[in-house]
Amino acid sequence: MKELKELRFNENNIQLKDNVVKGSILPEKIAELDRTITVQGNSIIEGAVYAHKLEIQQGDSEIRGAVFTQLELYVNSEAKGNISFKKSVGSANSIVSRALNCHLMFYSDINAKTITLYNAFVAGSIYADDIILQNCVVIGGVFATQNIDLTNSIVGTFNTPSIKAAQQVWLLLPSAFSIEKIHTIPGTKFYNLSLADLGALYKGTTQAENSGKIEMNLDMDEVKTTLTNAETQKTLRSYTVVGKVLAADLLDTDKFQNHFLLTAASLGSQMLKTYDIGVNEKGQPIALTFDKIRDFFFDILHGKIEIQEISGNFDISQITGKLN
Repeated sequence: MKELKELRFNENNIQLKDNVVKGSILPEKIAELDRTITVQGNSIIEGAVYAHKLEIQQGDSEIRGAVFTQLELYVNSEAKGNISFKKSVGSANSIVSRALNCHLMFYSDINAKTITLYNAFVAGSIYADDIILQNCVVIGGVFATQNIDLTNSIVGTFNTPSIKAAQQVWLLLPSAFSIEKIHTIPGTKFYNLSLADLGALYKGTTQAENSGKIEMNLDMDEVKTTLTNAETQKTLRSYTVVGKVLAADLLDTDKFQNHFLLTAASLGSQMLKTYDIGVNEKGQPIALTFDKIRDFFFDILHGKIEIQEISGNFDISQITGKLN
């Protein structure tokens, strides 16, 4: 990134290009509540941002403080380069990015009424009424009060009344939840990665023998629970492989370093140092950084890293023998 120009301002509509804003962009009078901020590219905002509308037209752009918009946070569909939000992002209305050629990164949680993201990496969780994710990685959970639409994405878990899914969906945690049955396009596959040896895959070493992805059967792996009280009755569906995970834990005490890897990813902007996850096959230490973790999960999503399959079957005699 070339040397940027420092900027000071008090205008109602702000355009940033090749600028560094040393502080925050917050309204100081009523007229500034309707301020529109446009980041045209190659800019850094070091503090928090409040805007009526915030538009990111191009990378490389970085906002290091928390962000809130009254109307919309919008990333231009033609945007390229890196666009990163280092703290939590919220909007009273919508957060939208359909950009296909930029690296969009959220280091913390996202909260809005409607959220649409393509090709985004979210280190935290997503909270909204309606959520659309396509080719995304969300280390935390995806929580909607109305509907989720997932296409070819990796998520920690989800909880929603209604969900549609297409292509491939990967879960990092053993269970996910909905009220209505999942609607899937024919050919859609669900995989659970809670027993995958993510640590070995990250280091490029051999995967553990009793590890791998579990292909989920949405009919067989569905657990339906009915909750009732004096006035209402509610049905909750859980899509879970927790029984297989518990059995595998009894057979194999190695946790594949998955929890360490996911915790490091969820630290986001709090990851102030580079961690060491071990060594590769050549004995070289492997750095654990935010950018490398992002690239690792997108390599899984795009099929560049292959995860062996595990059936999830087990012999009860092996478990009893282990406990004796």
